[in-house]
Amino acid sequence: MIPVDKVREIISRHKLLENKLSSDKVDKKNFAKISKEYSDLNEILVNAKHYLAYDETLNDLEKILNDPGSDQEMKNLAKIELEDLKKNKIVNEKKLKLFLLPKDEADRKNVIIEIRAGTGGLEASLFAADLFKMYEKISNKKKWSLELISISKSEAGGLKEVIANIKGNNIYSLLKFESGVHRVQRVPDTETQGRVHTSAATVAVLPEAEEVDVKIDDKDLRIDVFRSSGPGGQSVNTTDSAVRITHMPTGIVVSQQDEKSQIRNKEKGLKILRSRIYEFERKKIEDVRSKDRKNKIGTGDRSERIRTYNFPQGRVTDHRINLTLHKLEDFLEGEIFDEMVENLNLQAQDEKLRNLEK
Repeated sequence: MIPVDKVREIISRHKLLENKLSSDKVDKKNFAKISKEYSDLNEILVNAKHYLAYDETLNDLEKILNDPGSDQEMKNLAKIELEDLKKNKIVNEKKLKLFLLPKDEADRKNVIIEIRAGTGGLEASLFAADLFKMYEKISNKKKWSLELISISKSEAGGLKEVIANIKGNNIYSLLKFESGVHRVQRVPDTETQGRVHTSAATVAVLPEAEEVDVKIDDKDLRIDVFRSSGPGGQSVNTTDSAVRITHMPTGIVVSQQDEKSQIRNKEKGLKILRSRIYEFERKKIEDVRSKDRKNKIGTGDRSERIRTYNFPQGRVTDHRINLTLHKLEDFLEGEIFDEMVENLNLQAQDEKLRNLEK
C-alpha cells in the first residue's frame, strides 16, 4: 500500500513545475533540470491520478452492483469495469512503487570500463579482447563515444588489460550489470584434441566521477614517475613519462603509461582514480544499506561469476537471473544486448520492491 500523501505529492509537484515552465521565471541554468523532472513526472501522472481515484470509482461501481433498481445490463458492465479497475490498480501501484524507489544518482553518468584477462593464460587474454570488441560494437550501435584510456596487449591479438571511457545518455544504468567475472568455454585454436577449455576475464564498470563528485586533496596523493616499458621490458620512452598515483587514505593505486607526455598520463590516471574513489565510497554506503539484504543483481562485485559464454552450445547464460540466450554470436555482435539488460533491470527492480515492502 502506497501512502496517499506520497501520490498527492507527485501530482502537486507536476503542477508546480508546469506553472514554472509556462512562466518566464525559469533561468537557463535550471531549465534543463526542471524540464527533465517534469518529463519524468509526466510519465507517471496518469497512474497517480487513477490510483487516487480508485476508492471513489470502486464505491460507485459497488453501488450499481448492490442496487436492486439497477438493470442487469448495467450490472454486467459494472462487473467488467470492476475487474479492469482491480487489475489496473495492481499495475498503477507497481509503477508508482518503482517511481518512488530511491534513484541511483550515478545512472545518468558516463562510465570507465576496465577489462582484465583472468585465469586461462593466452585464451583468457583473447576472450578479454572479444569482450572489449563486444562493448565497442554496442557503443557504435547506440552511438556512444568510446575513448581508449590505456591498453596492454598480449600475443595473438589478445588483451591483458584495457581501460576505456564510454560517453552517452544514461550509460551507467545500461552497463552497471556488466561488472563481475565473465567465463568462456570453447576450443582454443591451439587445442589439437578438440577439448573445451574454460577461462575468464573480469569486467569493472565505474561511473565516471567529476571533480564535483570527488574532492581529491593533493596532500593525499603520492605520485611516482618512471619510464614506460613495452612487452618484454623493452623501453618505449626514454623519459620518465609513466605515472603511478597512490591515494593514501584508500590505498587505491593507478598506473598510466600509454601517453608520451607525463602530464597527459597524470590527467588520465587522475580520471581513473577519481572514478575508483567514487565507486569505493558508493560501495561503502551500499554495504551499510544492504547489510540485511541479499541482492543478486547489481552488486558490482568483481569476484562474482556473472555470465558464461559457451561456444560449443552457442549460448550465453547470466547466472544471476538464470537467463540463457541461444544466440551467442548475435550477443557478441551487440545485437541482443538490450534483451539481457532489460531482464537484469526487471530483476533488480523486483528485488528493490521486495526490500521496500519488508
